[in-house]
Formats: sequence, C-alpha cells, structure tokens
Amino acid sequence: MTQMRVSEAAELLGVSPDTVRRAIEAGRLPSVKDAGGRAVVEGADVAALAQQQAHPAEVGAVGLSSPRNQLRGVVTRIVSDPVMSQVDIQAGPFRLVSLLSTEAVREMGLEVGSVAIASVKATNVSVGLPA
Repeated sequence: MTQMRVSEAAELLGVSPDTVRRAIEAGRLPSVKDAGGRAVVEGADVAALAQQQAHPAEVGAVGLSSPRNQLRGVVTRIVSDPVMSQVDIQAGPFRLVSLLSTEAVREMGLEVGSVAIASVKATNVSVGLPA
C-alpha cells in the first residue's frame, strides 16, 4: 500500500499538518510510525477521509480557462476489466473520473491511495504520476 507523511497528506487534503495530526489523534485517520519514528498514513485512508470531507464549491460563472488544468489528488477507486479502467481521483473538493486502458493503470502502478495528477482538457481527463 502507498504510505505518505503527515505533511503530504495535509497538502492533498487541503488542510494544515496540525489538522491531519488532530485527525490521527481523534482516530479518524489511522497512522503508523516509519523507520525514523515519524507518523505515516496509508494512502487509502487519506482517500477515504478526502471523500468524507469533500464539499464541492458552487461552480458559478466560468471566466478564462486553460486547456492545461492540472489537479493533484489521491486515487479513491479503480474499476477495471481486461481492456479499460475507471479511475476516480479526489482532488480537494473535486472528484474527477478518468477512463483509461487497464494496461496504463498497470504500467503506472495505480492503486487506491496513489497520488496522481489529473490533467483536464475539454472532456478528457488524463492521469499522470508526480515526478
């Protein structure tokens, strides 16, 4: 499973590291200690918390936009058949769904809890991994 530090989980959730630590202390986000004694959380648990906390903003009027919109988030669900896969990403309050080949999902090593970048252009959402 994908593990991440408290600071990375905070960035993906759009909150402060202290908020993530309070979620750990309150039992809303399970954690373990890494080899260095730092708290780490499972990506799948961050994905579940992101979905619980998601409250999309009103869309409102759209101004100027770019075809290179990119949103960093966490994979919350993958449904695959032999040819195609549906990958759901929670990026802050936004849920994005991408259809891509199952081969691409395997090659990228995507799993629930993976950090991914959704690039949105017109009606296509493509998925990439952070460098």
